[in-house]
Amino acid sequence: MSISCKDGKSAVDGKYVRYTPEQVEALERVYHECPKPSSMRRQQLIRECPILCNIEPKQIKVWFQNRRCREKQRKEASRLQAVNRKLTAMNKLLMEENDRLQKQVSQLVYENSYFRRQSQSTGLATKDTSCESVVTSGQHQLTPQHPPRDASPAGLLSIAEETLTEFLSKATGTAVEWVQMPGMKPGPDSIGIIAISHGCTGVAARACGLVGLEPSRVAEILKDRPSWFRDCRAVDVVNVLPTANGGTIELLYMQLYAPTTLAPARDFWLLRFTSVMEDGSLVVCERSLGNVQNGPSMPPVQNFVRAEMLPSGYLIRPCDGGGSIIHIVDHMNVEAWSVPEVLRPLYESSAVLAQKTTMAALRQLRQIAQEVSQTNVTNWGRRPAALRALSHRLSRGFNEALNGFTDEGWSLLGNDGMDDVTILVNSSPDKLMGLNLSYTNGFTPISNAVLCAKASMLLQNVPPAVLLRFLREHRSEWADNNIEAYSAAAVKVGPCSLPGARICNFGGQVTLPLAHTIEHEELLEVIKFEGIGHSPEEAMMPRDMFLLQLCSGMDENAVGTCAELIFAPIDASFADDAPLLPSGFRIIPLDFGKESSSPNRTLDLTSALETGTAENKVLNDLNTNNGAARSVMTIAFQFAFESHMQESVAAMARQYVRSIISSVQRVALALSPSHLGSHGGLRLPLGTPEAHIIARWICQSYRCYLGVELLKSTGEGNESILKTLWNHSDAIVCCSAKALPVFTFANQAGLDMLETTLVALQDITLEKIFDDHGRKSLCSEFPQIMQQGFACLQGGICMSSMGRPVSYERAVAWKVLNEEESAHCICFMFINWSFV
Repeated sequence: MSISCKDGKSAVDGKYVRYTPEQVEALERVYHECPKPSSMRRQQLIRECPILCNIEPKQIKVWFQNRRCREKQRKEASRLQAVNRKLTAMNKLLMEENDRLQKQVSQLVYENSYFRRQSQSTGLATKDTSCESVVTSGQHQLTPQHPPRDASPAGLLSIAEETLTEFLSKATGTAVEWVQMPGMKPGPDSIGIIAISHGCTGVAARACGLVGLEPSRVAEILKDRPSWFRDCRAVDVVNVLPTANGGTIELLYMQLYAPTTLAPARDFWLLRFTSVMEDGSLVVCERSLGNVQNGPSMPPVQNFVRAEMLPSGYLIRPCDGGGSIIHIVDHMNVEAWSVPEVLRPLYESSAVLAQKTTMAALRQLRQIAQEVSQTNVTNWGRRPAALRALSHRLSRGFNEALNGFTDEGWSLLGNDGMDDVTILVNSSPDKLMGLNLSYTNGFTPISNAVLCAKASMLLQNVPPAVLLRFLREHRSEWADNNIEAYSAAAVKVGPCSLPGARICNFGGQVTLPLAHTIEHEELLEVIKFEGIGHSPEEAMMPRDMFLLQLCSGMDENAVGTCAELIFAPIDASFADDAPLLPSGFRIIPLDFGKESSSPNRTLDLTSALETGTAENKVLNDLNTNNGAARSVMTIAFQFAFESHMQESVAAMARQYVRSIISSVQRVALALSPSHLGSHGGLRLPLGTPEAHIIARWICQSYRCYLGVELLKSTGEGNESILKTLWNHSDAIVCCSAKALPVFTFANQAGLDMLETTLVALQDITLEKIFDDHGRKSLCSEFPQIMQQGFACLQGGICMSSMGRPVSYERAVAWKVLNEEESAHCICFMFINWSFV
């Protein structure tokens, strides 16, 4: 029996033992090294510390037990205090939001009353303008036209103060009618309170949240926009003016990347005002600077459209107990007129602004706060900040390739008579420096130029998150590993990486997750492709290939979210500053008001994947709409090469991107609801004659070898046979009749049992689903199947493609004959299967 007491005493069997301060100090030193010492370690402690010699080992054991208990209680109390502080701050935030909403309701009631009076006074010749300061044709006047200002410090300060007032009226007042962002519910574990504008000029978004960082640190992070806003190419500070209250006025020039090849990039000429308010709150507010008389200006820049930022910014207040309460407002007019009509929803949606900019700022702050509190090393020996930097480099490198600015050295290469794929080439030293910095082994770099092949296409009625998950999980359906291996070799150095060297074949792939962001919006992972050599020479080559991959936008329910899959070849022991040539996909939804599909949609594809390829859509085709939800996919692939190989590499890149477009179109067609039934399953017919033929062969062979019908009453046509076989309750799967059988066909129950799709079925071999006992049993029965034509197998356990055990009562295997009476495949039927 032990009783927890204060540091200087403990109790054993009701007997209290008091410790001197020196004894407690000695025990504390040991506790910090080893909180749970073994019996031998406690005895050693008594021998090494004479001041503990009068204490029994059992008493020391009790002291350590009590000490661990107090430590646990202390940590739990600290955690509960932190939760309480967070809930108190959130409650304060919600009360403020409730007050603001009540003011907004009162204003709307007043406006409604005003319009009612107006409608009742249609006979009056004059118009009452007493309320025009509040209401103007149903719109709030957010940005009144001020007279031109001069560029003196006093004039700029006047503009800054007006910007501050207008920003605060949006952040905490009723200058904008805010509505809750669809799918975003406030709560202690949410990212914050997210709202978007309703019926105002331009697009606007607002966020309120809690972050575990001090206000000055929050302001520092948010002002460094390129570090967290991945669409931000650069922010240049042109001039800085101090103000009397310790604040600053900055003149900024900012550039944003274009999200797709079909739209130009944006730039801004801004004034930013940073100040401290009387209550200690820190404010950073911005607006476009376009009406300053005789002041500094930024002339138009080629390939950029000058956009406008209306008063926006950050209100950062210290929170009791540490951390900050932050209000963010983003309000822009991004000149939607300058993009094709089909893309205008992307530039007219406040939900897109909220996802890309406003929520991105909150996520960055919460991520950094988490990294500060958890500095542990994650996978591959990287700290979270290093992994975040890698994902940022991937995203930025993809944006650079997609935009292809001339001031970075990109130049357009002539097309081959078709304008579906654009080819850019970059041989500037600045671009290649990143590829050559790590070459310290004495070998000469093999690449002196970079080529980018890019294209955009319209997708109809395919949720971006669904398509993205398929592209990530079934890479073999669109990627050519040999081309990617060439690309990987081109950015490395060594005698075995020369162009023209035969690329090894690649077998299986292994995905190694590196990190998730705290909101699980983003996944960073490493993909390892295992090389398969075919000669002693190849055995000497580095045969494995690695890709660093970034995946985001996998949540189907998030409104306005674009989905991205970006990857780059890396070395097995890649450094934080390793050269990266990112390639990949970006899928942007265009119809934000439409109902998204169910998140439980299955990825089981039909043989519609084999119905052929559709023609690539060009910009004129994008403006057609058949009423389905639309999205635009942009593809960009980068290749490092030697300049004398430019023509051949360009031809290879064009063909590769066109083959990817064809594959994506086939996958998108199969994922479209037009190919799915009302319950998310398969809508028959499957689509190809081959599916009908294999179904007929399966049933005929079963009848031939076992003497009974496999299916109950079916119709006469092949379509009826296939439909009945597809819906059969037992799992029916077919594999090739080869030395290493590979699955080729399965019904719905078979796909469910293997936890795979028709497309990915070919990646699974028969032996992978059986354990050692099952493989031995199958080997003994296989000759009988080939000679006798069938075999009955005892019940057992097999494994799904996801590694889950599956039990089955019994199984039947039979040989499937084609029209020439030769073996086409082996069919297995697993009866009464279930997951264990």
